[in-house]
Amino acid sequence: MIMKNQTVITQFLLLGLPILPEHQHLFYALFLAMYLTTALGNLLIIVLVQLDSHLHTPMYLFLSNLSFSDLCFSSVTMPKLLQNIQSQDPSIPYAGCLAQTYFFMVFGDMESFLLVAMAYDRYVAICFPLHYTSIMSPKLCGCLMLLLWMLTTSHAMMHTLLAARLSFCENNVILNFFCDLFVLLKLACSDTYVNELMIFIMSSLLIVIPFFLIVMSYARIIASILKVPSIQGIYKVFSTCGSHLSVVTLFYGTIIGLYLCPSGNNSTVKGTVMAMMYTVVTPMLNPFIYSLRNRDMKRALIRVICSKKISL
Repeated sequence: MIMKNQTVITQFLLLGLPILPEHQHLFYALFLAMYLTTALGNLLIIVLVQLDSHLHTPMYLFLSNLSFSDLCFSSVTMPKLLQNIQSQDPSIPYAGCLAQTYFFMVFGDMESFLLVAMAYDRYVAICFPLHYTSIMSPKLCGCLMLLLWMLTTSHAMMHTLLAARLSFCENNVILNFFCDLFVLLKLACSDTYVNELMIFIMSSLLIVIPFFLIVMSYARIIASILKVPSIQGIYKVFSTCGSHLSVVTLFYGTIIGLYLCPSGNNSTVKGTVMAMMYTVVTPMLNPFIYSLRNRDMKRALIRVICSKKISL
């Protein structure tokens, strides 16, 4: 891409995670352990849902897709981060940066949509238990998943194509450990009005509205439980919704803290830490949250292990 000064930006430098040379081996081992934990934990959930027929329900269909999305979401950034630490080369090609931006948005948006679908599933299960199977039919769930994947891929493609038309001057330093679209816009030396307008519009549709729908779903759940208050009913809500609420808090809490709250003096440090929380920590913790707090997952794991032992 030709710049105003006839220079061509062929790569960016990911310098948002400065690590002292004497600490590189420590951080490499730490991030590698976190990534492997994320991969194994989410793969375990996917495999359990596939192998155990008791988990062939809408809730676990959404959960397995969430695990797949988390695994891919982490894989978009972590392998490159590990490579940069090991090679001490923070560069990423221009095309690779755009590709990373695209897949980052695809799986980030997908997680947001899946959290809404899971909240609606819990709302129907608790508020309309007798009609749950008819409302959350396999056909509806399949069509919903197809629609969500179409929305996320088209949304990510739109922003990636808009970013590809931008011109970048001498400054190619990205103060983050991955290619964040917001940071790319700050580096552009061409007009970014259209990009910023579309980000504002689509953020309202894909972040604010999903978050509002989740809040509304749980508000209706709480209201229905309060109509017939009982210890058993309250326990049912917390046992079935506690895991999902924990994931929602982790995911949206970090996004709100990073993109909506004003930055202080250490904005770069804060941004890197918050980005690390929702790109690395949240996908790693999700399997623990859903497996340790979920009796169905524990029983499914025991059944799969026992069936394998019997077959041997």
